Amino acid sequence: MARYQVILAYDGSGFTGSQRQANSRTVQGELEKALRELGWSDKSVIMAGRTDTGVHATGQVAAFDLEWEHEAEKLLKALNAKLPADLAVTNLLPASAEFHPRFDAISRTYCYRLFCEPIRDPLRERYAWRVWPSLDGNALEQNAGIFLGTHDFAAFGSPTTPKGTTVRTVTKTEWRQMPDGEWQFEVRADAFLYRMVRRLVFVQVALAQGKVPVEKVQHALHKQGKLLSGLAPSTGLALTKVNY
Repeated sequence: MARYQVILAYDGSGFTGSQRQANSRTVQGELEKALRELGWSDKSVIMAGRTDTGVHATGQVAAFDLEWEHEAEKLLKALNAKLPADLAVTNLLPASAEFHPRFDAISRTYCYRLFCEPIRDPLRERYAWRVWPSLDGNALEQNAGIFLGTHDFAAFGSPTTPKGTTVRTVTKTEWRQMPDGEWQFEVRADAFLYRMVRRLVFVQVALAQGKVPVEKVQHALHKQGKLLSGLAPSTGLALTKVNY
């Protein structure tokens, strides 16, 4: 019996999140289904984190124990042959028996994509948020640093456990504009609250559209003041990396 660490990529459009649910199609459920066809008999694989319905990934991490008599490369190919088209194992490595994708992680990185157009674009909107009215790109770039450091992000998400802390340490927040005009927000933190990235994006877009002053955002971050409610759509969000 050996433990394996895998990196997963998936199109979240057809999943009701990553975590297994009884009557819904999930990333974990599809991975476990494929593993059972290869002789896996455990109760559950271990995931690095939970992604919501519609959220994508290029760097989700999972681990499982399996009796496998061949090299790791053959296991990767066998798994991908069993997985559906919207889910793939992009890397597979033997891991120590104690490795835990969630508890051993030191940071996670997400990317959020958006673009500004007055008319809907059905294909593009599968993976990005169409924002209109347009926004001030300078405001996005100049104010992203507000969130760097250790803060209580209670105004920007929910704790992951009933009595869990809402304090998180953010080590990277960066907006960049791509050649096609798309904006991408990259954020890295030791951990994230539920829906924290989508909330951060929503607030920053409101700021860049002139709907909320930067002072009010700062006040909400440092003194837990109230902000306008709302979340950026899940379609623009992807988990891109888990660091160990």
